[in-house]
Amino acid sequence: MTAFAVETRGLTRRFGPITAVRNLTLQIATGEVFGLLGPNGSGKTTTIRMLCGLLAPSAGTAAVAGIEVTESPDRIKERIGYMSQKFGLYEDLTVAENMDFYGAIYGLADAGRGGRIADVVAFLGLERRLYQLAGTLSGGWKQRLALACALMHQPALLFLDEPTAGVDPAARRSFWRTIHTLARAGTTVIVTTHYMDEAGQCGRVAMMSQGHLIALGTPAEVAAQVGGESLEDAFVILQERDEQRGGET
Repeated sequence: MTAFAVETRGLTRRFGPITAVRNLTLQIATGEVFGLLGPNGSGKTTTIRMLCGLLAPSAGTAAVAGIEVTESPDRIKERIGYMSQKFGLYEDLTVAENMDFYGAIYGLADAGRGGRIADVVAFLGLERRLYQLAGTLSGGWKQRLALACALMHQPALLFLDEPTAGVDPAARRSFWRTIHTLARAGTTVIVTTHYMDEAGQCGRVAMMSQGHLIALGTPAEVAAQVGGESLEDAFVILQERDEQRGGET
C-alpha cells in the first residue's frame, strides 16, 4: 500500500484528439489540505473525476487510499467523500432526511446511521436545521449540509470541487475552519477553487494549465515558480498565457 493518500504517475486523460490531462505526477500526504488550481479548461475537474473513480484514465496510474483507480474504482468510492459546486442535495427532503439518504447510499446500517447523523450534526452545528427542507436553506447552510452528507461514512479523503462558489464570505470562512479541523483529525482534503485567498490556506497547491502541471509547492513557492509575487499574480499570468496560446494560429 502506498504511503500517500494520493499518488499519480503519468496520469493522462484524452477525449478524442483533446488531451485534458497530460502526464500528471503527484504525491499527496495523508491529512494534507491540497489545492488544485488553474483557469477554466486546465484539467482540474477531469483530474478529480479520475481520482474519484468516475472517469477511467487513458494512460498512467493513480492510487487513492492505496487503491489503484483502474483496478477497483468502486472500492475507492467507499473511501472518499465528494462535494461538488452544485451540492447534489434533494431539496424536497429535510436536512435529516438528506443525511439519512446519503448514509444509506454509503452502506451505513440502520442501527448505526442515527448515531452517525447525530455526530455529524453536532460537528457542523446543524441542530436547528434538522427538520427544515433543504430547498429552503441559504447558500451557506446548503453548503454545510452538502459537507455533512459527504462525511456520513467517515471518508479517508474528501474531494471538494469549487465548494464555496456563490457562498457569502462568512460562510466561506466558517467552511475553511471546518476543513482544517478535519485535516488535523487525519482526513486528506483535496480542493479546487477560484478564490486565491482560499488557495492560500492550503498546505500545498498544484497549478495546472491546459492539462499540464506547471507548478507545485506551497502557495508562495507556486507563485514564484509561475513568476508572480502572489497566487493572484500567478493566476492572472496563467490566464494571459492561455489566452495568447488560444489566439495563436
